[in-house]
Amino acid sequence: MFDGFTVKDIEVSGGVIHMRIGGSGPPLLLLHGYPQTHVMWHEIAPDLAQDFTVIAPDLRGYGDSAKPLGDDDHLNYSKREMAQDQVEIMAELGYERFSLAGHDRGGRVAHRLALDHPDRVERLAVLDIVPTHKLYANVTKEFATAYYHWFFLTQPFDFPERLIGADPQYFLQKLLDHWSGGDIDAIFSPDAVAEYVRCFCDPAAIHASCEDYRAAASIDLSHDEADLDIKLGCPVLVLWGKHGVMQRHCDVLDAWRERALDVSGASLDCAHFLAEEAPKETLAAFRDFF
Repeated sequence: MFDGFTVKDIEVSGGVIHMRIGGSGPPLLLLHGYPQTHVMWHEIAPDLAQDFTVIAPDLRGYGDSAKPLGDDDHLNYSKREMAQDQVEIMAELGYERFSLAGHDRGGRVAHRLALDHPDRVERLAVLDIVPTHKLYANVTKEFATAYYHWFFLTQPFDFPERLIGADPQYFLQKLLDHWSGGDIDAIFSPDAVAEYVRCFCDPAAIHASCEDYRAAASIDLSHDEADLDIKLGCPVLVLWGKHGVMQRHCDVLDAWRERALDVSGASLDCAHFLAEEAPKETLAAFRDFF
């Protein structure tokens, strides 16, 4: 995986961020989601590297990046702090402006980055998400059932940590299976799954991922509510799975048009993990947009 890419660790104010970098051309930052790592981009990153300098980091708390302990206000895992990590690594690499794509949690970090640092983002793609505030403000039985982890992981320390930690590989694989809507072995590369398991089984990563969701239900909502009247000015591409939860729960494009001025996008013939379930379609959409 990631032929031609180099591995790099960069120290930022929030700790060390681990990443792979490859290619040449305009910078394109790719942010992964839960419960994965930057490896989720392995199907499309090498092709993108033919035209872009691709930077694929592990988010704070995930993979081989720093995993600070949570605090009472969950500030360490606010999307504002996680976005700041990415701004700092890009500056360290010499990029003051860049294009940006995020899947799942990475999409939420990318949304916050574009809100807090609009001068940094040329173009933004978000994969299989609707803005966090929109979802929490419109919870239904169907959404809570499908995305039960949003409410389980937010429970106080250390309840979810202990339950997940009893068999983290089982928990991870059930998530991959449930959200992909298919056979893990048929959808995901064995090497990628092995890497997800290696990283997720770290107790520090389990804690960090719970803090990520605790922040989403607390400090992130406060930040979002303060910015509800701000619309993103950069072009925004929205991609989502035709067979996923977002498709069933809401009008994805309309939800983003409430938060951005220039929105385009479409559903792909897959469930949640677009870059691995529908890599050719995701790559084509990225090439057209970026």
